[in-house]
Amino acid sequence: MKITAFLFMASILILLAGLYAWRLMDHRSDRQETAKLLATRGEDPPQFTPSMVADLPGPARRYFLFAIAADARLNTVAEVYMRGQFAMGNKDAPNYIPMTAEQVLAAPEGFVWKMSAGSGAMRVSGSDSASWTRFWLAGVIPVARSGGTADHTLSGFGRYMSEAIFWSPASVLPSENVVWEGVDENTARVTMTHNDNRQSVDVTVDADGRPVKFVLQRWSNANAEKQFRFQPFGGYLSEFQTFSGFQIPTHVEVGNLFGTDEYFPFFIANVSDVRFDR
Repeated sequence: MKITAFLFMASILILLAGLYAWRLMDHRSDRQETAKLLATRGEDPPQFTPSMVADLPGPARRYFLFAIAADARLNTVAEVYMRGQFAMGNKDAPNYIPMTAEQVLAAPEGFVWKMSAGSGAMRVSGSDSASWTRFWLAGVIPVARSGGTADHTLSGFGRYMSEAIFWSPASVLPSENVVWEGVDENTARVTMTHNDNRQSVDVTVDADGRPVKFVLQRWSNANAEKQFRFQPFGGYLSEFQTFSGFQIPTHVEVGNLFGTDEYFPFFIANVSDVRFDR
């Protein structure tokens, strides 16, 4: 009997040790990917001038003139720190839990979003990136792991490309891989290509150029059928503050199936700081 109990306890300890080692490997890859993205920061980025956007459609031009101060250094990599709420349920019962998170956003190269939500035994923590999604319950039980597929990469590209518009404006200035076109008087469409991925996002601005709403057709399986397909995704932006010459929305509400009866914001964030400098 004692031998059986000993073997049982030994098995539990081995299992816990294995899970702990697995978690440490996740942390290590988080750090490695974050360091790689931060290393893409330019040593001496150019300064913004209005002439860079003079030929853009009206709403796109208003957006840049609002979002980027004259002579601001065009840093394209942002470190975003936030608090807010994350929904664990659905529209009828969102089951919001408090969360804190930090993100390195380096479009078009990628992103790493590290989050901790809830508390105690029900604390969910982990990270999301263009390569993986992996979250743990109480730091020891894996509850969500995916990635390493073309579906995941394209879905992640839609996420961080759209976030770059409002949290990293310099990264979406017109270039060989970033094209702007007008949709209507207050809406512009930006299309970014990177490697084999292509994503368009419609941005609605107010009279002063504030981006107040964004919507895209994102490749996602966040639907009742759990099947990957293009479907509306978007949100609302407000409470702008200035960080290193960039006017950034510090309140963001985002959800799947945007513009339909099924939409609800599963992600509500209040930004406390955005850092651009090396």
